[in-house]
Amino acid sequence: MSTSGQDRPVTLAAVTGAHGVTGDVRLKLFGEGVAALKRYRAFNDSALTVSKLRDDGKGGAIARFVEINDRTAAEKLRGTALTVPRSAMPALEEGEYYHADLLGLPAVSDAGESLGTCVGIENFGAGDVIEIERPAGADGKRLRFMVPMTPAAVPEWDGERIVINAAFAEA
Repeated sequence: MSTSGQDRPVTLAAVTGAHGVTGDVRLKLFGEGVAALKRYRAFNDSALTVSKLRDDGKGGAIARFVEINDRTAAEKLRGTALTVPRSAMPALEEGEYYHADLLGLPAVSDAGESLGTCVGIENFGAGDVIEIERPAGADGKRLRFMVPMTPAAVPEWDGERIVINAAFAEA
């Protein structure tokens, strides 16, 4: 991974609204649940400090921040992304990746052809699928295609590029 990516903010959750009258907020989680979020005490360059965090029983979480004291202040946070620096995240094992590490990377075929840029990563239940946006064509349109994040389709990746088996790159 390139060093420049180590300090970029990574979004772990987003505030979806207030919960109750004392300043608690509901969170939509983008990671591996509440346990993964509990690794961090401060978000958004220490602008928000967690004092309480619990599972909401519906796949999200309820949080209280030291800086938020009432429902009105909590409502103002609606839509706020909770971020931490990439460098604060746990180290990965061989073959693992954070979605944030792949987003924005150039994609090339195993034959060396430039394919575009990774613009999204989805998981529909059978594993991650990366979305590649091709450069704009003569008509100005940017076509996209999706590739399963498997060794057959994506034989290698690093902090500089994603290599895609040419058989998986749509025309």
